[in-house]
Amino acid sequence: MIDTHCHLQDRKFDGDRDEVVARARNVDIGAMVTVGEDLEDSARAIATAEQYDLFVAAGIHPHEARNAPRKIAEALRALLANPRVLAVGETGLDYYYEHSPRDSQARVLRAQLQIAREAESPVVFHQRDAFDDFTAILREEWQPGMRGVVHCFTGTVLQARTLVDEFGLLLGIGGVVTFANAQPLREAVRAVGAGKIVLETDCPYLAPVPMRGKRNEPSFMTYTAAKVSEVLRLPLGEVIAHTDANAVSFFGI
Repeated sequence: MIDTHCHLQDRKFDGDRDEVVARARNVDIGAMVTVGEDLEDSARAIATAEQYDLFVAAGIHPHEARNAPRKIAEALRALLANPRVLAVGETGLDYYYEHSPRDSQARVLRAQLQIAREAESPVVFHQRDAFDDFTAILREEWQPGMRGVVHCFTGTVLQARTLVDEFGLLLGIGGVVTFANAQPLREAVRAVGAGKIVLETDCPYLAPVPMRGKRNEPSFMTYTAAKVSEVLRLPLGEVIAHTDANAVSFFGI
């Protein structure tokens, strides 16, 4: 399996990162993409990836947009030059917390989309409670042939179909799909099917049932995969084969 979105550079793993990575590999998590949330965090993700043979997405999270440099392109190009960096992100809009002003979030999102176009790099998106503005920006900035994944997708069937059908995006499905109150998400997964999703943990956040409330880690993705298998009424091996193939094609692993 491929964990397409984790944060193994997070300080919460400083005490036992070796063991966390070992547990992941013991349950056949064959590749992990650790994702940066700002320039410093992206550099730390690269260092972690080099130590543990991981892959990286480097970018500026909407929470951190307020602190982004004016010359984003120059800073990100330097990170993208590292061969372990396979994608730009995570970038997007978050109106749930609004840790950064909305205009700053939009500016930083557009800047990273420009870099992704220039570099022909896939994009890892974060979108929370900002669907209309997010898709409006995509309608202006997205171009045929670009590749993107909306990580931690938790939206409706209509939102899923819009992202998949209009923009050709993949949906990142994590532990939320196991939550009791996530029936709309399960319906969305069923609507798009295994060909349009990838699996992720977003660890150390959002551990799946039955680990909910604990620090999440890549090995817990087995519970998410099992739930997706149940939702799609497909054998577990078929779900893993589809989602891994999607991830390999998307990231170019």
